Amino acid sequence: MKIYTRRGDDGSTGLFHGGRVAKDESGPEAYGTVDEAVSALGVARALATGATHDRLLGIQRDLFVVAAELATAAERRGLLQAGTSLTTSEMVVALEVAIDALEAERGIPMEFVVPGGNPLAAALDVARTVTRRAERRAVTHMRMSAIEDSFVVPYLNRLADLLYVMARSAEAAWVPSRPKEA
Repeated sequence: MKIYTRRGDDGSTGLFHGGRVAKDESGPEAYGTVDEAVSALGVARALATGATHDRLLGIQRDLFVVAAELATAAERRGLLQAGTSLTTSEMVVALEVAIDALEAERGIPMEFVVPGGNPLAAALDVARTVTRRAERRAVTHMRMSAIEDSFVVPYLNRLADLLYVMARSAEAAWVPSRPKEA
């Protein structure tokens, strides 16, 4: 088996559970941007340790669920499985619980934050902005597909909030190394 199939050379792409659409339609735009968020989170995870590393890995796995839902034609949504290929309200609530815990522990900034306090925080902020773009693409796709019963947009909205709080937490936890004295 080869990685290339040539089926997409005509500008189309296959959907989860069958069917083909143009690569620049709203669904591929949305799930392609979710894929970008997964990769951006991979950069952040490579810089993270412990619970933060594990949380980011879990989020990456959740985003595969989000992408599967976005990659399914509206008429085939009945084939999706909650938590496996269908985003659930429980997934959104889990993000809210994580946000609340970090806010209780660290608080939130009361002024404008310039990203880049340290490498992990910067990577989390990049992942946050890509997630916001994925959210906008998902809004467009849901509207164009007349899908009203999805938790994709709330999930992405809450995820961007969590990544913001995680970035601020990473900055607060970071202790820069001091230059050695001569």
